[in-house]
This record gives sequence, structure tokens and C-alpha cells, in this order.
Amino acid sequence: MLMEEMTMEDFERAVKRTQTVLIPVGSLEEHGGHLPLATDTVEAYELARRAAEVVDVFVSPPLPYGVLRSTRDHPGSVGISAGTLRAVVRDIVHSLYRQGLRRFILVSGHAGTIHIGALREIGESLVEEIDGLVLAVLSIFDLVAEGGVPEWIETENDFHAGELETSAMLAVRPHLVKGTSKAEFPLFPEPIVVRSRRKYWPGGVWGDPGKASPEKGRRLIELCVGRLCDLIRRIDGFSE
Repeated sequence: MLMEEMTMEDFERAVKRTQTVLIPVGSLEEHGGHLPLATDTVEAYELARRAAEVVDVFVSPPLPYGVLRSTRDHPGSVGISAGTLRAVVRDIVHSLYRQGLRRFILVSGHAGTIHIGALREIGESLVEEIDGLVLAVLSIFDLVAEGGVPEWIETENDFHAGELETSAMLAVRPHLVKGTSKAEFPLFPEPIVVRSRRKYWPGGVWGDPGKASPEKGRRLIELCVGRLCDLIRRIDGFSE
């Protein structure tokens, strides 16, 4: 059910079984000195791919760019505007709807406030605009936090390139993890708007990657896949 690997005949047969699609959304963004720039994209696509092994659902190719704010001045971070993200998602949803799909889950590996806000905004517009469309927007962090963060996660306020993301990458792409970075919990001079947030966040880590492990990553991925599958089943039966 990975769309990029399907033929048109494969797709035509599959759309008779399900009209639900997962759209992974990532970013090209720094993740400390030890994780690859594509971490958010890899994690979102991996969750979607593994969910499709459990339930019948289409998986679109991931969107590899997101809206960046705090990390935009760190080396390697390449972002798009909120307007561009909304426009791209809108076009993709319209095109997939034309192909017979009716239920959409945007699952984002990137959880930036403006990024998620843009996805929710275009989601609300699309639901109002298109009859019969059902759409959900969530981040991987929403899946982790659902029902409370697991007790085996040791770091509080772990958000970026820390224990959670490093563990996940150790489980799914260990060859891309280059050691670790030191723990970091940046303090920005809120509510003052600063020109470069890198000045207050030099290492690009928000959390403690030193507490990461492949075992935690496997447990984390299993947890998130299970919760994503629950959402797929829920959205399959949802109507207004």
C-alpha cells in the first residue's frame, strides 16, 4: 500500500478496499550533531509504513519539507513557508480525493507550532470545502503523549533530538545515528522576538539524547504504531 511502489492497476484494486490514506509530513532540519537532517521525515514515514502492515491503508510518499522557526538558522535546516505547506497539502488532498480517497490522516514527524498550525488550518478549510471528506492532523509527539508519556521515558520536556527521537532513530535507522550530543534545554527570552534563536540554542538539542537506547526506540515505535492504527480504525468509521 506504499503508493510510490504501486501500479495504476494496484491502486485501482486497492481503492475498492479502502479509501483511507496516511500522508507523512517531515522536515529537513537540524537534529543536533548526531541525528540526520531528515529525522522527522524518516520517523513519520516509518510509522505510516508499519501501520500499513497492520491495517489496510494507503501510504503516500512523505512531504520532506516543513515550516521551521527555532531551527532555521542552524546548519542544514531548509524550510518552507506556512502558505506553501498549506498550498501543497491542499493540492495533494484534492488530487487524492479525485482518485477516490475520502479519509486522510496527516501524520507529522515535525511538531513545530507554526507547522502544525498550518496543517490544522488547511485541514479545517478542506473539510468545509469538500463534501464527504474526513481528515485528521497529528504529530508523532501527540501519539506519544496520548494517555500520558510512558514511564520508561526518563527525560522531562524532551522535544527535539533528545531521548525520544534518538531512541526512535536507533531502532529504525541505527546506521544514521552518529554517537550522541550533550543534553540541552534552551531558554529563550520570551516574549521577546529574537533575530537568531541559535544564539540561545547552540547545540540544536532539546532533551537528553544520552538516555536513548534501541530498546526504548522499539517500544516507542510499537506504541505509536498501535495508537496510529487505532486512529485509522476510528476514522474509517467516522461520519458527521
